[in-house]
Amino acid sequence: LSLRFFDQRPTGELMSRLTNDIDAINRVLSQSIIKLVASLLTLLGIAIVMLSLNVWLALGTLIITPFMLWLTAWVGKRTRRGFRQVQANLGRLNVVMEENISGARVVQTFRRQGAVIAEFDQANIAARDATIRAQSLMIVLRPLLTMFSNIDIAIIAGLGGWLALQGMVSVGVIATFVLYARRFFEPLFTLADLYNSIQSALAGAERVFETLDQQPTVRDRPDAVALDRFAGRVAFDHVSFAYEPDVPVLKDVSLSLEPGQVVALVGPTGAGKTTIVSLLTRFYDIDEGRIWLDGHEIRDLAQDSLRRQLGIVLQDNFLFSATALENIRYARLDATDEEVIEAAKLARADDFIRRLPEGYQTQLSERASNLSQGQRQLLTIARALLVDPRILILDEATSNVDTRTESHLQEALRSLMMGRTSFVIAHRLSTIRNADLVLVIDDGRIVERGTHDSLMAQGGFYHRLYTSQFTPAQV
Repeated sequence: LSLRFFDQRPTGELMSRLTNDIDAINRVLSQSIIKLVASLLTLLGIAIVMLSLNVWLALGTLIITPFMLWLTAWVGKRTRRGFRQVQANLGRLNVVMEENISGARVVQTFRRQGAVIAEFDQANIAARDATIRAQSLMIVLRPLLTMFSNIDIAIIAGLGGWLALQGMVSVGVIATFVLYARRFFEPLFTLADLYNSIQSALAGAERVFETLDQQPTVRDRPDAVALDRFAGRVAFDHVSFAYEPDVPVLKDVSLSLEPGQVVALVGPTGAGKTTIVSLLTRFYDIDEGRIWLDGHEIRDLAQDSLRRQLGIVLQDNFLFSATALENIRYARLDATDEEVIEAAKLARADDFIRRLPEGYQTQLSERASNLSQGQRQLLTIARALLVDPRILILDEATSNVDTRTESHLQEALRSLMMGRTSFVIAHRLSTIRNADLVLVIDDGRIVERGTHDSLMAQGGFYHRLYTSQFTPAQV
């Protein structure tokens, strides 16, 4: 699925669909099939025996069955609505747990444990109340069915007495029918219970299939082109884009880069810098305009072919619960250990990795919490470099490292960007002085473009951004 799908849904909600909803389906399927088949066979067998003994008494037994089935269906229809709410509330409960477990440091830093417990209790109570409401009709159903079955047995006894007076049936047959009637209604009760249990599974299945039926918003065309190697020529032609309708993030953006050029994207937070590189990687499709790569419109290229030649270091330096070696190799699974280590050396990550308890085989904890932010960033840079990309995208790649590490990293990045088309997003403007082109983004538009020196000479937006970070002597 496309990133837009995940942008619009909390992680905890999706996890609830993959766990709670599927578990509800599994429970019904694994426990109900045998009971369902056994109950249907029992009903069929008893019905045949009763019809063979006396048709009139058999009809008297079966006459109330359609009403009992209708009542079960009526209750089931309403309980499914309740179970939909149960599953939705369980999803909300998972969201609360996932967010607060992931953000445990923030919770404790700001002493919000009490508020978190209250939020959890509120979500838990909502889930409990929804479950009670969903189960309430089911609780009433069994006594109602029992009452109607007793009424039916009374009808059989009355009808049997009348038939006995007419000499059409013996007392023994009547007694047999009463026993069979009780046996007949037992599987009906079981089926009613199963039907209502199935409503819980159906409510979960609706949410699961809603997810499965989702179509990616970014899809390859049937005739998509797979390029073996890019030169790295990039052009944006009057590109506009919005994550939400009528809330444009990029407005009529045009730019052109030759292979090997380095472009720096600068501007205030929320200006649209990261969105530009997200469109280049085709995480999203543009609304208006075109993006060209080596003369091919980007939507004509196969996504796998496109991303195979991109080296991307995003602001969110996500790492998996695996070894340091495996995290770097994630970019190219067929890479040898030597190639992984070489990429780590180029990213200046080799030294700190070798100091870890087990070196490259050190197991990282969830979200690599046993590493510093700077170390995590170095690993993600090494991972991007492993693919030997033609286009390099660095979104605040040095934002989480100290000044000394940044100095080494900038030296490595300068040599790595040689011959590669590179997009560099940076708030530390000292890191992009040597860029071939600086694009100043503000409110989704390119408001200035040029080299560092030419933009400083203009004394415009870029000049103000740059001078705001330094003293007059440093400028």
